[in-house]
Amino acid sequence: MRMSVELDVFVGNTTIMDEEVYQFWLDGYTGNTTFTISHTQHPVIHKIYPIVDLSCESCFLSSPSEVNDAVKVRMEGGVLEECEASAEVLHSDTMDQYRTFQMCERLLHSPAKLANQLLFQIPPHRQAMLIERYYAFDGVFVREVLGKKLSKGTKKDLDDVSAKTGVTLKSCRRQFDNFKRVFKVVEELKGPLVENIRQHFLLSDQLARNYAAIVFFANNRFETGKKKLHYLTFQDFAFCAGQLISYWTVGAVDNMVEDMDVDLEKQFLQDLKELKILITDKDLLDQHKSLVCTALRGKTKVFNEMETNFKNLSRGLVNIAVKLTNTKDVRDFFIDLVEKFIEPCRSDKWTAGDMRLFLTHYTNSAHILDTFKHQVLWDRYMGVIKSCILKMYHD
Repeated sequence: MRMSVELDVFVGNTTIMDEEVYQFWLDGYTGNTTFTISHTQHPVIHKIYPIVDLSCESCFLSSPSEVNDAVKVRMEGGVLEECEASAEVLHSDTMDQYRTFQMCERLLHSPAKLANQLLFQIPPHRQAMLIERYYAFDGVFVREVLGKKLSKGTKKDLDDVSAKTGVTLKSCRRQFDNFKRVFKVVEELKGPLVENIRQHFLLSDQLARNYAAIVFFANNRFETGKKKLHYLTFQDFAFCAGQLISYWTVGAVDNMVEDMDVDLEKQFLQDLKELKILITDKDLLDQHKSLVCTALRGKTKVFNEMETNFKNLSRGLVNIAVKLTNTKDVRDFFIDLVEKFIEPCRSDKWTAGDMRLFLTHYTNSAHILDTFKHQVLWDRYMGVIKSCILKMYHD
């Protein structure tokens, strides 16, 4: 009795990877989870489907039919018509790609290995795509863990983070493990933080800067979770981190020191105590107010509020500087900026233009004060403070 056997055989050199399927795999949807694909992301796909999780070898061996859900999404996207393929071929292709991604994952943990391995023939531009997307993260997720210790304790809470943000638990774990992996690698390196991340993980400049912000916040444990800070986005904090790294860290003075760009320069923080004279010396405080108000008169609708609150606002900014030698006050840096400066200005209905005008004259006027001798220190401090406040001053 003759038995007929059908085989699907495909022979090729370059590893074929579908970016859409790769995103399904990265997003970590399981057979028990449904999700909506928006019209803007995939114009022809608008239904809710469960997506397969083929992240373990047993998925391929025992439950190959589970991939049908992912196949269905691809079919709704019109891939069969586009490629003139059968559903069976699409099914095999999807399973093969999930398997390929799983095998590539260990290489993605050390991206430089991806370029040097021989198992997968992947063009350089496609390697860059795989790495960039693997290390990409969701803004809502990183906002929940920003400033927290990258420890097992935080990882245990990812179930709650997943439920709160709508990001799948598998994706949350991948993103958290990426943060932790980058942190561990760069904490042992000398030199500029962003450049170290970019070189060791082959990330784009913008993504490397975002990771630098995450590392910086994790190292200094800045408080970001209080209710008053909920209106701030990750990009707000990332911008401020860039300012702090560039001007207040040890690396801002010497870019080849042991502590690189994650630690604030202790001598600088100690020197900031000298600024206290601006609020403790009554004559100096009055002179500063007079100079600023003279420059502002007639240029803003909230001049009266600025004049009335000048001393309280100045005390707020200077006291933040004076207390930065204390670890707790460093952690509360952003809360203090909001409570002591941003909220009072917001309640007086300052515009962003008013804020920029005030901070510019407030900073520059200190250079004219007769008995104030710390202009260089003042500029280093206020340059960052002004940039951060202007970034943070929004609804």
